[in-house]
Amino acid sequence: MYHEKIIKKALITEKADRLREMNIYQFEVLTKATKYQIKEAVEKLFGVEVIDVKTSNMPRKPRRLGRSTGYKSGYKKASVMIKQGQKIEIIEGV
Repeated sequence: MYHEKIIKKALITEKADRLREMNIYQFEVLTKATKYQIKEAVEKLFGVEVIDVKTSNMPRKPRRLGRSTGYKSGYKKASVMIKQGQKIEIIEGV
């Protein structure tokens, strides 16, 4: 599996911003990706040393627009702790 396809995007939220101060970065990842694959992808793409990876599956949520109803798709979220003193520069500027 390609590393570029495993990590879909970085999550930019207030909670993720507070976690970055503790060297924990959050990403939306491929649903079938394992912790080991996520660790490998972050190390190769961003050139940092990963200490820990925690994952959680976010459920789909119901959405409405007028009378029509549907669901917003669910996704897999990964919280990645990197070594102290290292940063992912792409995310830090946001």
